[in-house]
Amino acid sequence: MVKTIPGFDRIGEENAFAVLSRATELQQQGRDIINLGIGQPDFRTPEHISEAAIKAIRDGHHGYTPATGIPALREAVAADLKTRHDVEINPGHVLIVPGGKVTMFMAILMFGEPGVDILYPDPGFPIYRSMIEFTGATPVPIPVREENGFAFSADETLPLISDRTRLIILNSPANPTGGVTPRSEIEALVDGLDRFPDLAVLSDEIYSQMVYDGQEHVSLLSFPSIRDRVILLDGWSKTYAMTGWRLGYAVWPDGLIDKARKLAVNAWSCVNAPAQYAGLAALTGPQDPVDRMVEEFASRRSVIVERLNQIPNLSCRAPAGAFYAFANVSRTGWKAKPLAAALLEETGVAAIGGPDFGILGEGFIRFSYANSTSNIIDALQRLEDFLGRSPAPAHR
Repeated sequence: MVKTIPGFDRIGEENAFAVLSRATELQQQGRDIINLGIGQPDFRTPEHISEAAIKAIRDGHHGYTPATGIPALREAVAADLKTRHDVEINPGHVLIVPGGKVTMFMAILMFGEPGVDILYPDPGFPIYRSMIEFTGATPVPIPVREENGFAFSADETLPLISDRTRLIILNSPANPTGGVTPRSEIEALVDGLDRFPDLAVLSDEIYSQMVYDGQEHVSLLSFPSIRDRVILLDGWSKTYAMTGWRLGYAVWPDGLIDKARKLAVNAWSCVNAPAQYAGLAALTGPQDPVDRMVEEFASRRSVIVERLNQIPNLSCRAPAGAFYAFANVSRTGWKAKPLAAALLEETGVAAIGGPDFGILGEGFIRFSYANSTSNIIDALQRLEDFLGRSPAPAHR
């Protein structure tokens, strides 16, 4: 039997897709499923964006584009970052990529190898750890704690850095917790990074436009002292309801952009042209659809948090960003993953157990509120009914 390299035995996955697959299978069997598992807006892509892609096809944009993306789109990304973060970006440092995960893969591949450490949030997006382990590097979790509002702590993070550390991954607003790290913590971290001038930073800001209650999103690009080693991850999937378009972008510092370009040439040649024209329309067209989506998410957030806190033995902090509620289920007596599995199989509610996001995820379940208010209310009623009639298994 053929053998792959050891890295493929270490690679993990994103369990949200496994849950989605099982939920779809149950749905095909005739079950009534409410999916609060997958992080996907339930809105249609705004019409003017879809029309731009259709027009691009009709106009004959069927061939290769530059590996880094069409110039107009890279310029639009730079202009958007100037508007939102007041930072000057050279469009030549922008790389258009097929989704957000690609930037994680590229950055971790650049710095990960046996004998080095890479820091990542825990609980956090599972692909961080998966790719770190694939490269043979040692994953070092940055604790993200409920008592801190699920923001990372500079005081806890900086002592984890050693002379073995090559890359630190940060995510705010965060998946799965909805935590938004305040400026004071980010400033303290940036000050501390002065002691580690060779350490690269991957800042995952894919939820940057989804913040609530007057919270501020602080981009790592806005700190001149670390601009020469910050890799920004952002894109269209969440903000513009374009998950299936597979369109994202990264901003790379001067010393890394050509390496990233070469990886793009080797891996995917270029992002498909019509999607890039759709992305251009998204950034340069009306932003009202984004505002309406965020307003609706804010309304659903209020509903899901209030309702979760009404269920006996559950509690949930109001997430400051993204569209996830990370509910504390530790007092139910259930372990998180068995509870999530039982909810799907017995009640038809899909959610993700906290341990799928890291060791510190035990005791929590992630509920996505990228679903209708009526579905959220129905799902949480099913959850309450289930907990009322189903004691935790003795073996836990």
